[in-house]
Amino acid sequence: MALAPTFRNAGIPAPVSSNEIVSFEPATGEELWRSPAGNVEETVDRARRAWPAWAAQPLATRIELCRRFANEVRKQSDRFAELIARETGKPLWEALTEVDSVIKKVDISVTAYAERTGQKKLDSALQGTAAVRHKPHGVMAVLGPYNFPAHLPNGHIVPALIAGNAVIFKPSEKTPAVGEFLVECFHRAGISAAVVQLLVGGPEEGKELVAHRGVDGVLFTGSAQAGIAINRKLATSPGKIVALEMGGNNPILVLDTPKIPDTATLIIQSAFTSAGQRCTAARRLIVKASMYDAIVGEVKALASRIIVGQPFADPAPFMGPVIDNQAADQLMESFLYLLSNGGKAIRHMTRPDDDLPFLSPAMIDTTAMADRPDVELFGPLLQVIKVEDLDEGIAEANNTRFGLSASLIGGTPQDYNRFWANVRAGIVNWNRPTNGASSNAPFGGIGLSGNHRPAAYYAADYCAYPVASTEMDQPRASVGVGFKDA
Repeated sequence: MALAPTFRNAGIPAPVSSNEIVSFEPATGEELWRSPAGNVEETVDRARRAWPAWAAQPLATRIELCRRFANEVRKQSDRFAELIARETGKPLWEALTEVDSVIKKVDISVTAYAERTGQKKLDSALQGTAAVRHKPHGVMAVLGPYNFPAHLPNGHIVPALIAGNAVIFKPSEKTPAVGEFLVECFHRAGISAAVVQLLVGGPEEGKELVAHRGVDGVLFTGSAQAGIAINRKLATSPGKIVALEMGGNNPILVLDTPKIPDTATLIIQSAFTSAGQRCTAARRLIVKASMYDAIVGEVKALASRIIVGQPFADPAPFMGPVIDNQAADQLMESFLYLLSNGGKAIRHMTRPDDDLPFLSPAMIDTTAMADRPDVELFGPLLQVIKVEDLDEGIAEANNTRFGLSASLIGGTPQDYNRFWANVRAGIVNWNRPTNGASSNAPFGGIGLSGNHRPAAYYAADYCAYPVASTEMDQPRASVGVGFKDA
């Protein structure tokens, strides 16, 4: 049996026809939303015609309109959170935190744009001046994931708009209703419907949008598989800015610590928040042998207490279902693959209802596996690996092509310094979970996790390009050598 990794954006909700997208609620299986697929050519043409006027708006105007957008989201936060919970299956409490992140993104992006793309004036020859300013790229395609269908694409859209770009947003075909709601909030705020557009579609529309000559940049969050395909498609288009955030096979390494319950809680948060459907989720728990029994026993006990349930259930669940039945099937197959190839079950993955994608949090010891698959298993499946010391732990943490997030739990400040210096990841934490990254810092990774275009606070870097100028109010020149006397 081949390993069946679960990737974001893998698969399409069953359409009624080839040009119609249908969204279903994971927790109930009920149809939520449907719409015909959009026309890429018309959408890009509309954006190209609208972009010059938007770019010509004063920066203060663009910022004010984005702040109005935040207010629109704030006014409808309960409705928005309910829709996110229904379309993703995540608990309502978590959907509310996503809406809050959407609102906060505006002020963070304003500050980041001022810091990352500020203007400079310098002295130049002949009493002139030299300047550095930034220009928008033009029309930006934003391709969003289903796990944070509002927050993550919004993290591209708002910085792009502030910089003066027009935006075409293609949400995941699994969460188009949230995408539509998000775009409508921009329109209600007074931003032109041509400047921010929704493109409904599946992989074919995404491919056409990425390759369109009228698109100046592609901002993508999703699977490594899709990100690599985008990178390959645009290899002969160096003029397009491409920012890829492609997930991770993230390690959390545990050394000596007396804080066993706290450590277990951090591991649970890292591995099972959002049903494991976070790009920063811990996929591999690497434990020092002397701590193994205590840590694994505590994590297993805590995992058994996790409430898995409907988004609006009372008491509130810690996690809901994964996105759809296809994802649940793949995760179950992956667990069985690991089990049949040297893995030892610590906590089995179970599926109480074959018709719905609810899964129990699972743990499996893969220390004895000769060749552990280096894939992003996008769900509540935690592999456990035993090591003897810090050096072996760092080597195991780096035993991946990905490089998004890594955490060290326990150890000394000197241990953390070694871990930080040697582990390959864009986010490195100590005694904190692998997920829950701050929007006030860069967010991105290396290897199969990204292409050195971090998002969050550094999104301003890929939304505008620097322009160097030398300037004088009147032409003035002289040449000192190489001419005959007049």
